[in-house]
Amino acid sequence: MSIAPIINSPAASGLSPTLPPAPANPREELAKLLDGRYPDARGRYGPFGGRFVPETLIPAITRLEQVAREAFNDTSFLDELSMHQRDWIGRPTPLCHAANLSKLWGVDLWLKREDLAHTGAHKINNALGQALLARRLGVQRIIAETGAGQHGVATAAACARLGFACRVYMGAADVERQAPNVQRMKRLGAEVVPVESGDRTLRAAIDEALRDWVSDPMGTHYLLGSAVGPHPFPFLVRSFQSVIGREARAQFHERTGRLPDQAYACVGGGSNAIGFFHGFLGDERVELFGVEAGGHGDKPGEHSSTIARGRPGVLHGCYSMLLQDENGQIIDTHSISAGLDYPGVGPEHSFLHHIGRVTYIAASDDDAITGVRSLCRHEGILPALEPSHAIGAIARLAPSLKGKSILVHLCGRGDKDAPILQAHGV
Repeated sequence: MSIAPIINSPAASGLSPTLPPAPANPREELAKLLDGRYPDARGRYGPFGGRFVPETLIPAITRLEQVAREAFNDTSFLDELSMHQRDWIGRPTPLCHAANLSKLWGVDLWLKREDLAHTGAHKINNALGQALLARRLGVQRIIAETGAGQHGVATAAACARLGFACRVYMGAADVERQAPNVQRMKRLGAEVVPVESGDRTLRAAIDEALRDWVSDPMGTHYLLGSAVGPHPFPFLVRSFQSVIGREARAQFHERTGRLPDQAYACVGGGSNAIGFFHGFLGDERVELFGVEAGGHGDKPGEHSSTIARGRPGVLHGCYSMLLQDENGQIIDTHSISAGLDYPGVGPEHSFLHHIGRVTYIAASDDDAITGVRSLCRHEGILPALEPSHAIGAIARLAPSLKGKSILVHLCGRGDKDAPILQAHGV
């Protein structure tokens, strides 16, 4: 069974492959998001989002949305989620002042330490939340996709804790470059399936997971790890990851008596960033920056800068910004980090770019290496390559940021990247 034409073709939606006109009133559009009018009944954030999936999946997706909304209004669900977050994940994660880099760069740099969450990254927040929803759904098994492997590890851990059978699809190229996480998934009881088709990275893994879900949509829950895919997945992922932004805002204000001038997070599909940004969207004076993977060049196949260089289309069930050619075919991507080389981005990020609330910039592979070295040598922290893009971008921009207070979401630790770092002499 092939569903690729349905989920990958921008033409399948009948939507424009050109960016819609900027909204006349961006503040009103943001207000719709902040007070819960977005996503709307169609799962849209302004022009972005929606559901573009095979009819086979509609009953499962509809049921998932209904169960999720009921759970979010059920104090017993919220209390159990909070208990697991506290006792198992280790929330709240700390806020750390990067005093040495602050002095070196002439800024006031702070880190939201999600690398200290259980399993080593922000992914566990969403994996736990969706696994609890899966229990309410009454399914027998959970499947997931993973790129850098952190979502796979988090899903395997959540399934072990709640008693689910777990299968994780991972692009064969990522299996090779993220071997430590593959072993962790297996130790936690997950079946890891290398995907040899397509680009052998995250996009191919999502394709394969969707094919699996189509074969058993009511007995299986697809625990999608990023803020992408058909509604309600972007909404669910953001809901479970928004704990990061709520904590970060409260912690920063408690420590400093104010809010940061700027906040940065890396963006691939965008799960860490959307959860982080939601803590500050209503604070107009806090500038928000999403940092995409600039790779090693501007040509197709040399980067993963979806918002900076993409245009709208449909991929994996939603309408969002994509890297595609003139015929609507998805372009190969590149990033030194396995978690950022996705050719799309979550629809809520496309919306925030569209209304101008978040500025999206690119950081190169070299910037990411600079970020790793900077945190290692000056702060005693080994970060993952994904958030190192944000650190590297700040290092490059530092001369223009003098005196600013800057908060960075450090979304994962770098153990998993040891083979890549070694190959680059780090």
